[in-house]
Amino acid sequence: MVKIALIGAAGQIGTPLSLLCKASDLFDEICLYDVVHAPGIATDLMHIDTKAKVHGYLPDKSGLKKTLDGADIVVVTAGIARKPGMTRDDLFKTNASLIRDIFNEIAATCPQAMCCVVTNPVNSTLVIAAEALKKAGVFEPTRLFGVTTLDVVRASTFAAHALGGNADPRDFKVPVIGGHSGATILPLYSQAKPPVNLDDETMASVINRVQFGGDEIVKSKQGAGSATTCMAYAGFRFVKAILEGKNGATVTEEAYVYLPGLPGGKEIATELGVDFFTVKVQLGQKGAVRALPIGKISENETKLLHVAIRELKTNIATGLSLMSE
Repeated sequence: MVKIALIGAAGQIGTPLSLLCKASDLFDEICLYDVVHAPGIATDLMHIDTKAKVHGYLPDKSGLKKTLDGADIVVVTAGIARKPGMTRDDLFKTNASLIRDIFNEIAATCPQAMCCVVTNPVNSTLVIAAEALKKAGVFEPTRLFGVTTLDVVRASTFAAHALGGNADPRDFKVPVIGGHSGATILPLYSQAKPPVNLDDETMASVINRVQFGGDEIVKSKQGAGSATTCMAYAGFRFVKAILEGKNGATVTEEAYVYLPGLPGGKEIATELGVDFFTVKVQLGQKGAVRALPIGKISENETKLLHVAIRELKTNIATGLSLMSE
């Protein structure tokens, strides 16, 4: 029996993510939670011919607790999306207390679950999740992840776009480290496999597009939304990686994690001067097995890394300050 709980299931990320989970036939039970519409979405999904039983809950009658009870994996997409002119700091003020309350319930109901935070700004919301679990005495860093897979997906996709021709994005593997917003996102094209050969100007444009791809979508949707379907795709890819690890496979994916709590992570945290950071993480049966070294990077990437760390320190401090109140 594998149960996944999707928190924020009626949102523009949560709904397509719910569909991907149901269509995958990887789950025995899917529980949806939101402040509206979750039971209706569950009924809708139950018409799909895969084995998973789908249940939808609202806040009344202990709906969140029922959603989380017995969950193996929890994915949190709840919160508002970024709108034109809204900074990630503005977004944080709205979404922070929501994440704190959700993780207080996770701590009480399913502390052993693998927890994936999608709600932006991940650089800060994951910090809040970790602190909530710490205060409850159930924090296990190997089971808490900020989902940054969309940055990896974009890094491959935008490289293929720049190369043109018949380049297939799925052929490229580009590590992406740092955080999950703007300049904190650092695609390591020097480590791309196969190599991505672009002139300096084009490469700079591609890196910028990976870093600020979210703005591209917000602008294109004219205020009607942000990255949703691509984020659902990326979130599902990460969930599949967790499942593969639980089933005994050796899987590596990037994720935003609490480095000092992972084997190999303490050394990276000491070197960088930050405790939360996106690195390649090896996944296994109980979550993160180890954080993998960043490896050799180019001179330009080193400069971008310093910028990313400086901004990340501010984001992390913002999350810690809220939880210290």
